Amino acid sequence: MASLIIDTDLYLFRATSAAETEVEWDPDVWTMWSDLKDAKQAFQDQLTSISKKLGVSDIVCALSDSNANFRKSVDPTYKSNRRKTRKPLGYAAMKDWVRHNYATIMKPGLEGDDCLGILSTRPGNECIMVSDDKDMLGCPGQLFRPSTDELHEISVQDADRFFLTQVLTGDPTDGYKGLPGVGPKKAEAILGPRPDWGSVEQAYLKAGYTKDDALTQARLARILRWSDWDAEKGEPILWKP
Repeated sequence: MASLIIDTDLYLFRATSAAETEVEWDPDVWTMWSDLKDAKQAFQDQLTSISKKLGVSDIVCALSDSNANFRKSVDPTYKSNRRKTRKPLGYAAMKDWVRHNYATIMKPGLEGDDCLGILSTRPGNECIMVSDDKDMLGCPGQLFRPSTDELHEISVQDADRFFLTQVLTGDPTDGYKGLPGVGPKKAEAILGPRPDWGSVEQAYLKAGYTKDDALTQARLARILRWSDWDAEKGEPILWKP
């Protein structure tokens, strides 16, 4: 029986944002309040819609650990380019509610994306990842993207190619630079028809960087898979070629 693994952070943000209400008490005097009953209903409606569309009722909610992120130990500047934005009212309470009312996966130091990747590539698991984050194209398996209403079948080869492309191009959203001056078209030319790590490494060396520079970018770009997780120690296994 297949299960849906939901990239839950996004749906929590949407639901709690929709529940916020602004009130003007007097001219220029405003407050904001939220009714979590509305947020809970909005969250449930989102998951119910996806479940019905895919015909799968078993749901697992993947959540990010808010206390730490292992990529910051690889590069302290990871995501430092992001402007700090406040979470909607009731976000933390909603996250607790999800953990008490749904099957969830949350691991120390991991983002929700990594939890999706680990669970979906675990041997014997039959899962559909649900996420609009393009980073998930770097993880083999089935991926449903609600924004485009598309179900992708991602092979290991396609996932590996996307991963190596990200190492070259970087990701401004997540704040890792890749190889400066390399965009998607140049990355495609570097990788060629049979992409491998050697091609990536040589591109970095040719541009005046080191093998360690390339490896750092790879460890930032990598969405963890089952093989990248030490279940006994409860910690990621940093990627290496």
